[in-house]
Amino acid sequence: MTLLMNRPQDAFGPLLKSWRNRRHVSQLDLAMDAGMSQRHISFLETGRSSPSRYAVRQICEALEMPAAEQDVMLVSAGFAPRSSTASWSADVRAAVDISIDHVLAGHEPYPAVSIDRIWNLQKANEGALAFFAVAGGTGQPNLLRDVFSPGRLRNNIRNWSEVTRALFRLLDLEVARRPHDEDGKNLLEDLKSLPGVADAIAERPQEHPAPVLSIEFLIDGTELKLFSLIATVGMSMDANLDDLRIETLLPANEQTRQWFASFRS
Repeated sequence: MTLLMNRPQDAFGPLLKSWRNRRHVSQLDLAMDAGMSQRHISFLETGRSSPSRYAVRQICEALEMPAAEQDVMLVSAGFAPRSSTASWSADVRAAVDISIDHVLAGHEPYPAVSIDRIWNLQKANEGALAFFAVAGGTGQPNLLRDVFSPGRLRNNIRNWSEVTRALFRLLDLEVARRPHDEDGKNLLEDLKSLPGVADAIAERPQEHPAPVLSIEFLIDGTELKLFSLIATVGMSMDANLDDLRIETLLPANEQTRQWFASFRS
């Protein structure tokens, strides 16, 4: 994860004002939510006062900032980022890994993957590895690049333009949550430069779209329809854990269920 962490300590005030404006809250509203005085918020924004670590935490929570952006705020105020100082025990780390493996394995025979916030692949179950191999995946570490890039996988997605538009919007929303995440911004630009992507995301959506977008594959003459569920770690206070996603693909019709039942048998 690349964040702008080398900010000078006097950058806290402008960052605070920027986030307050992003959330469309007044100094008074923020002061009330953070348990401070409006005067203190004003002094923090102008640099007349320096925040304590506790004050930074209260402000970040009041503004509902992602964990990674809270780390940026801490660094800008002269403190170590919370994620780098968190003392994880080996048992906690192992519990998270075991839980992810359990979810992935329990989703067989359907595809399930563990990814980060910008769809870099971390883990995949056997169903995912087998399905994307037969669907034409190239094994790129970033799943969005694999779907967006010209090739067999892209050709096998019958509603590729719709899927691309939806996935690009999800990534765009994720980047909007973290204005100091350069990795996400760079990926957006790289994906948009791929052949056909800019035209796909510029297309007008259907007037009455389905409530859930299915990804429609054509595999060896068989039409498959899958939809996805994405899970995150609840109540995460660490940027690294906040990055984790588990995406599971599920059959959207009986034909797809039967195909997967026979595919791995």
